[in-house]
Amino acid sequence: MILTISNWWTDMNLVEQVFWGIAILFSFFFVIQTVLTFFGGDVDDMDVDGDADTAVDTDGGIDFQFLSLKNLIAFFTIFGWTGIICLHSGFGPGISALIATGAGLIMMLIMASIMYFMGKLVEDGTLKMKNAIGKSGSVYLPIPAKRAGMGKVQIQVQGFQTLDAVTDNETDIPTGAIVEVVEILNNQILVVKLN
Repeated sequence: MILTISNWWTDMNLVEQVFWGIAILFSFFFVIQTVLTFFGGDVDDMDVDGDADTAVDTDGGIDFQFLSLKNLIAFFTIFGWTGIICLHSGFGPGISALIATGAGLIMMLIMASIMYFMGKLVEDGTLKMKNAIGKSGSVYLPIPAKRAGMGKVQIQVQGFQTLDAVTDNETDIPTGAIVEVVEILNNQILVVKLN
């Protein structure tokens, strides 16, 4: 078998050997990269420095990355196989290299676009308190009159929430009363009135 592979390799011209060498080597890397991606070994942009909360707060998703290790492996894999196909289809070495380069660049563009759009799927789960203004909720813990203390209100704002609340009412607002949010204090406390 080794003799057969050796004969096959020596029967090829230099251009074919280059395309085959690139195709086999980078296909091997591509398979390893794919397996690692599926089994959690993909640590392409690992960053252990800095504050994790700051990193999460400022994360805007993945930028468009045309040149990356993954894209280069994909480029050379497609380049090699396309070059082989073109040579076996009767194209000359120059045209084969040109077509293979174009196919590799298209593959890089496709992969970069996929990663970019997947990065844009990130959802910001931060509660925006201003969305509560004008909404109604029910009192969970009594709210003392004239902002003498805080109670709690259950309200539907970006999901069901239980939030701290105060009131300007002359009397306490009892548990179970329906209230409306009129203002937000310090971006965290609801100011409510009886509905």
